[in-house]
Amino acid sequence: MRKVIIIFLIVLVIAIKGFVGFYIYRMTPVSNDDNTIIYTLNSGTSKLNMTDELKKQGLIKSSFALKIYLFFHTDLKLQAGTYELKKNMSPEEILNKLHNGDIKNDSHTITLVEGRRLTEYVKNIAENLEVTEEDLLSKMSDPEYLQELIQKYWFLDESILNQELYYPLEGYLFPDTYTFLEKSTPSEIIEKILNHTSEKLENLKDAITQNGYKIHDIMSMAAIIELEAVSENDRKTVSQVIYKRLQEGMSLGMDVTTYYAVKKEMGTGLTRTDLNTINSYNTHSSNHSMYGKLPVGPICNPSLMSIEAVLNPSETDYLYFYADVKTGIVYFTRTLEEHNQIQREVG
Repeated sequence: MRKVIIIFLIVLVIAIKGFVGFYIYRMTPVSNDDNTIIYTLNSGTSKLNMTDELKKQGLIKSSFALKIYLFFHTDLKLQAGTYELKKNMSPEEILNKLHNGDIKNDSHTITLVEGRRLTEYVKNIAENLEVTEEDLLSKMSDPEYLQELIQKYWFLDESILNQELYYPLEGYLFPDTYTFLEKSTPSEIIEKILNHTSEKLENLKDAITQNGYKIHDIMSMAAIIELEAVSENDRKTVSQVIYKRLQEGMSLGMDVTTYYAVKKEMGTGLTRTDLNTINSYNTHSSNHSMYGKLPVGPICNPSLMSIEAVLNPSETDYLYFYADVKTGIVYFTRTLEEHNQIQREVG
């Protein structure tokens, strides 16, 4: 029995030392990287949620270790605001900044609305930060920079280098609310958004890579769905229609693609000339060149719901749909005759 107790105590001491060593290591800085990371602590965020957020942004090694630290330091308070943090800061240093309210004042929070075009995003950003629309668009179209992005992000491929694209990164700028430093460079802005896109798509990575279509095509479909339907069920059914028309070798014939092709704002009205425009975005093209094809690229920046709709189309067999822009109702039909009847009735 004495031997058992001694062995138990030895194992216990080793375990305690191991745990302490683990804890000390996990409470050291993530790296020597001194690049600034903007972290926004929203009002009402709990300490536990804050640790998870810091871990997601790569600012700490272990949310578990930090939670242990907080358990023994109940006097620490969190002050909401936007902070400049770095990966070479220890968790204790980060907590001290949050406790002292060392807020970064020259930052701006910008909301990029789902379903809007890249040009609108760029305008919004330029109006709030010390960067011009021209500089942002130039950087987003720089072939060498795009190659760097392709190497860095799994969801970007050579498709974005197509010379027919208006804006190579259209569709890949995830719509959400971001906080930027006022003097952020174009590359810092672009990569902050793309980093967030990567986070949002991570759980869909397997479904995307196993879909059968390239991710560029998936994002192109998602962008159409974003502008054609509102509800989750309607988006999945529009997705089904797109797949079926492509399989049948038909043109998608969707007005939203024409608006983008001729660079008109949605709802301003399309002329017959617009609809007949031969363009790799316009699925109404009059020379049949777009039969069985998707637009050359996304026509807006879609939400996660629309991307998921592409990956999970409804189990229906519709071939046509008509969206009533006044009510938001989408009517699905199997024949052209039914489709035309709906158009006459709804107007």
